[in-house]
Amino acid sequence: MSGKVTPAVRTAKAAGLAFRLLEYDYDPDAGAIGLAAAEALGLEPRMVFKTLIALLDGTEMVAVVIPSDARLNLKALAQAAGAKRAEMADPAKAERATGYVVGGISPLGQRRRLRCYLDSSAQGLAEMVVNGGRRGLQIAAAPGPLAEVLEAKICPLQA
Repeated sequence: MSGKVTPAVRTAKAAGLAFRLLEYDYDPDAGAIGLAAAEALGLEPRMVFKTLIALLDGTEMVAVVIPSDARLNLKALAQAAGAKRAEMADPAKAERATGYVVGGISPLGQRRRLRCYLDSSAQGLAEMVVNGGRRGLQIAAAPGPLAEVLEAKICPLQA
């Protein structure tokens, strides 16, 4: 059970979020981690969300949660965040800021809580799946309560 108790899981429990844990065998050779997770779990890619870390105006890191089969529209993110520009953060810096390794970055329980932006497509789902804080562990929850816990701004973010 200790492998299932990540900072993300602890944060979800502490917030009183109703959720389920889903596990799969992580494949380090799978290119698109979110798509691989969806396939391994037998879920539609639009239900499994990936957490990306972006940099606003070269200074502020933010968490961006979008469907695993989507591409991030950096201009839409910058606009939603009130920034002039957005770019993807350096993976090593993203790992240091969140406390998670790439492939296991969760929007929950980050070492340094980052502002969070959630793609509006989540609103049409009964349940969405996000990383649980380690490779091969996912958290399934209703989008509304999850967005509340994340204090996420919900906006269109797909390219």
